[in-house]
Amino acid sequence: SKKIGDSPTAAEHERILREIESTDTNCIGPTLRSVYDGQEHGLFMDKLEGRIRNHDREIEKMCNHHFQGFVDSITELLKVRGEAQKLKVQKEKMRLLTSMDELRQCRLQQRNIATTIDKLTHCLPGTNIRYYPALRTLEQLEESCLPQAGSYRFCGIMSENIPRLRTHIRDVSMSDLKDFLESIRKHSDKIGETAMKQVCVRLCVRERCCSSEPVMCLSFIHNVLQIPGAQDLVDFSPVYRCLHIYTVLGARDTFENYYRKQRRKQARLVLQPHSNMHETLEGYRRYFNQIVGFFVVEDHILHATQGLVNRAYVEELWELALSKTIAALRTHSVCLHTTYIIFMGYGFPVNQLFDMLLEMRDQYGEILLKKWNQSFRQILDQDNYSPIPVASREEYQRIAGQFPFQDPELDKMPFPKKLPFSEFVPKVYSQLKEFIYACLKYSEDLHLSSTEIDDMIRKSTNVLLTRTLSHCLQYAIKKKNVGLAELVQIIINTTHLEQSCHYLEEFISNITNVPPDTINATKLYGTSTFKDARHAAEEEIYTNLNQKIDQFLQLADYDWAAAQGGGQASDYLSDLIAFLCSTFAVFTHLPGKVAQTACMSACKHLSTSLLQLLLEADVRQVSMGALQQFNVDVKECEKFARAGPVPGFQGDTLLLAFIDLRQLLDLFTQWDWSTYLADYGRPTCKYLRVNPHTALALLEKMKDTSRKNNMFAPFRKNERDKQKLIDTVVKQLRSLIATNQA
Repeated sequence: SKKIGDSPTAAEHERILREIESTDTNCIGPTLRSVYDGQEHGLFMDKLEGRIRNHDREIEKMCNHHFQGFVDSITELLKVRGEAQKLKVQKEKMRLLTSMDELRQCRLQQRNIATTIDKLTHCLPGTNIRYYPALRTLEQLEESCLPQAGSYRFCGIMSENIPRLRTHIRDVSMSDLKDFLESIRKHSDKIGETAMKQVCVRLCVRERCCSSEPVMCLSFIHNVLQIPGAQDLVDFSPVYRCLHIYTVLGARDTFENYYRKQRRKQARLVLQPHSNMHETLEGYRRYFNQIVGFFVVEDHILHATQGLVNRAYVEELWELALSKTIAALRTHSVCLHTTYIIFMGYGFPVNQLFDMLLEMRDQYGEILLKKWNQSFRQILDQDNYSPIPVASREEYQRIAGQFPFQDPELDKMPFPKKLPFSEFVPKVYSQLKEFIYACLKYSEDLHLSSTEIDDMIRKSTNVLLTRTLSHCLQYAIKKKNVGLAELVQIIINTTHLEQSCHYLEEFISNITNVPPDTINATKLYGTSTFKDARHAAEEEIYTNLNQKIDQFLQLADYDWAAAQGGGQASDYLSDLIAFLCSTFAVFTHLPGKVAQTACMSACKHLSTSLLQLLLEADVRQVSMGALQQFNVDVKECEKFARAGPVPGFQGDTLLLAFIDLRQLLDLFTQWDWSTYLADYGRPTCKYLRVNPHTALALLEKMKDTSRKNNMFAPFRKNERDKQKLIDTVVKQLRSLIATNQA
């Protein structure tokens, strides 16, 4: 018989096995499919098992052949690992040695630097006093040593060089003086700023008076002693040394004239206002600091050098400074009090400055208003317009210390809890007190009575409230991105600020010692300011609500030619009602009738807008089906009004907002024209709120619909009767309108 291995099936199996061995696994699918499609599947599996056994034997032979080599490689690898570990340790040792050597070099350099600094420090006294000993040595050589030495050549050479050495010493000391003059010219503002701070500290005044707002340093007394420590601000040794050298050389007059000439030039530069100085407070502050620094230096020179400058010279410069300073002060009064007190402490005549203080009282008030305007704007811009969370009693007491707030019900609630107002309430109240302090400080040196001071502070505070703060609140209310929640919080905040006004009255009375019930005492206008702001916020709420309603109405998409209406309210109206419900839930925190007014205003606007939507010119035809859908939406609005979204309405008061729409829709859906035409004009008319013009406009749209919807309508009796009825009602309405107009 023929061997199976020689059959075509065996050959095919052999081919398939070769393909399996040589084909990529991604492409082996067709090959395997041919195996399973074949009829000799069992024979193929036997042949596959045999082929697998052959490969296993070959793999085993190959592994046995290479096993010893593998073992030898592992052994060698283990030996190499030990050597590699040694190399790694050796490398780390070299790196450590390198680091230690670098550290040694660094420490050596540090030691050399320290030694150098120490040696130079010891040499400094020698360099500082080198000029005068050199002059003494030259004098001894010229007057004693050289004449005694005889007529040697080197003695003649030394005698010839002595004048040149004196000139060199004089020139070097003059160079040091020029460097000194340049230095005090550049740093006169720093000198003046430091002097102002010293005055504040000496008189127990808060340091910020000079560092941040020098114009507020107003509690200085008139008998301020000379400011100590000017020599600590400036190194005057170049002046002393140069003066002494020129005196020894017999040229003191030359030195005095040079010094005074240079300082006059610097005075003119210091007293000349910068072109852009008026643009910022810092520009004026630097200007006055320079003037103070200049005269601090001159006063010290006057008392320490015995004649380098005299009183007449200083007073001459002072008169020049007065004219320049007063001209600058007429533009801006910043730093005036500080400058006035410091110069008075140095003994300069300050009567003109004092007169300027009185003249510029109103202008100073404007300066304060501008500054507080920025503070209020910043507070309002940074506020989150959310109730303040309070986590502990300490935090609650801290806020109560900033703002007078009392709420027995809130006190009983456990922590954590929330205060009704946001952060800007205590911050604004604190700024009001700071402004009052600033006004008081300005007036303390003006020799005014307590009543005059009290009146001045109250008037300035009224301007701050009615103009500055009021404008800032209006700015916060009118911002484009302000939302309903922020407006609600502003109303709550201004209510609490209004309630705190009597505390401000007491605060002013306490610091001026003038009772608030004094005859002719000016009253604060804070109550009206915060009321106006609150009313503006309320109006903005009404406007904002109406705008939101308009945005929803823009999404309305009625099919005005619909054959019949749907059974549910339109999506846009459902979303609008949901928005109003969530909004009015927040309004429950509003005081008084604000929430009720806002709700009624929103409902009236919604009713009016829906009627305009129905009657707008773009809507040329309205079917009865569309009118039925519109009626469903109006019923949804009435359901919202009937549910009482805001408490406080009596009965169906809120429902009256939709009465015009309701009567109009009832008239058309019930087609009750006989009743409307018969009872029109009577007080008890069922459709009293339906205007005939409105009814006629809507009926005209429905007449067009009846004609256009069905081309066979004229041939149907019912349609013809309906069209005749519409035409009849239209004529009667026109007649009614004409009669009323006549």
